[in-house]
Amino acid sequence: MIEIIATAESVEQAELLLKAGVDTLYIGEETFGLRLPASFSREEQKEITELAHTAGKRLIAAVNGIMHPDKMKHVPEYLHFLAEIGVDQLTAGDPGVIYTLQKEKIDIPFIYDGETMVTSSRQINFWAKRGAAGAVLAREVPFEEMMNMSEQLLVPAEVLVYGATCIHQSKRPLLQNYYNYIQASEEKGKERGLFLSEPKKEETHYSIYEDSHGTHIFADNDISMILELDKLYDYGYKTWKLDGIYAPGENFVKVAKLFVEAKEGLESGNWTIEKAEQIQEQIQQLHPENRGLDEGFFHLDPDAIR
Repeated sequence: MIEIIATAESVEQAELLLKAGVDTLYIGEETFGLRLPASFSREEQKEITELAHTAGKRLIAAVNGIMHPDKMKHVPEYLHFLAEIGVDQLTAGDPGVIYTLQKEKIDIPFIYDGETMVTSSRQINFWAKRGAAGAVLAREVPFEEMMNMSEQLLVPAEVLVYGATCIHQSKRPLLQNYYNYIQASEEKGKERGLFLSEPKKEETHYSIYEDSHGTHIFADNDISMILELDKLYDYGYKTWKLDGIYAPGENFVKVAKLFVEAKEGLESGNWTIEKAEQIQEQIQQLHPENRGLDEGFFHLDPDAIR
């Protein structure tokens, strides 16, 4: 059975996503979670968890930051809070978080989210044998390698099917260092809408922002895998992630509804390439105008980069 996971930017959007047919909501707070559309208060996290459960759906909490000592000392209290409000799963990439979960005997299944390191069945199965209930597959893995991996996986692998792809994270405050160099005082957060362009390629658009986890840079284009969902489904990749960090508001809910429609079509055997192409056109219209769409590394020939 296909599971559609979607980020939420507000309590109101979370309600709309549940009504649209999303199976699982993905939220958190900036102190512990990476690249979230919004940082929720404890009260909001509790409210959204209750909304999901009332609707018969699930909630995953983001605890996937690399926790330096100043953050790690707050992790145990946060994990106990998540257990108290009844979240269904959490994402974690720092072994210290996983160790704390097990040491404190906190009964929340974790999904291993090690970013670019999750590129093989061996990596995923290593963490599966140490308690992981799933893993977030690196965005850089091409489909040819995914096909080879599929039968060897011990736990489900989450695949990004819509949204922005982070291509670089540095713990260093790169934006602040730049502003210090030019002696300027500027906002560095996601809301500022900053981006980088390649020299002599003004059309390139690498979104960049800085927060307490460091500096984050995103790919020139966002992902839409609507034309490839049948391939993912056939090879057992049935955990789909929709990331709305740069696709806000009502349009993101509409995109989620289109992926729910695709899910229903695949599971009922009524999915066609013509339908996929129609939905892709609709997604393109709903996607932010200043952001491109493509299929990322999906069709990359692994031999071309060796």
